Amino acid sequence: MFRRLPVLLLLVSAFVTAPSVLAETLLVEGLAQGSASATQRPNRGMSMDKVAATWGQPAAKNSAVGDPPIARWEYSNFVVYFEYSRVIHSVQKR
Repeated sequence: MFRRLPVLLLLVSAFVTAPSVLAETLLVEGLAQGSASATQRPNRGMSMDKVAATWGQPAAKNSAVGDPPIARWEYSNFVVYFEYSRVIHSVQKR
């Protein structure tokens, strides 16, 4: 029985370390570009007045719909979503 112990330990260690040896790296194109452009869009919590003062009037304003009311402003490079009068999300256009 004691002769089989080293073989058993070797097999167990091989199975434990195998997933880390076989791991792959995922590269996402444009990731650096997306994170850099995030600073050039309105941040969550900004008011409509602050967005208009910083980026000017949008190319299109869509009226608020739903409950809570969600409005959408479209600029040339991004779209801003508002809940009531505060930014909840901004999305870069492709």
